[in-house]
Amino acid sequence: MKTLQILGAGCPRCAKLAETTEQAAKAMGLEYRLEKVTDIQKIISFNVLMTPALAVDGVVKVAGRVPSLDEIKKMLS
Repeated sequence: MKTLQILGAGCPRCAKLAETTEQAAKAMGLEYRLEKVTDIQKIISFNVLMTPALAVDGVVKVAGRVPSLDEIKKMLS
């Protein structure tokens, strides 16, 4: 099971990243757990300076933008 973490304060771009990430994971048939990390200290512990960000199994894959559905699928595979 993959752990997908959306790092951000809950802004509209964070919500869009969460939505697109879920769409990608479902389309790929992945077993996953989606976690929204809003605590600023936890976000900083990932060395993320710009949100939103996506971490897969604790590894940051993208920060500061919302990638396309296809880009997220590549990050999850």
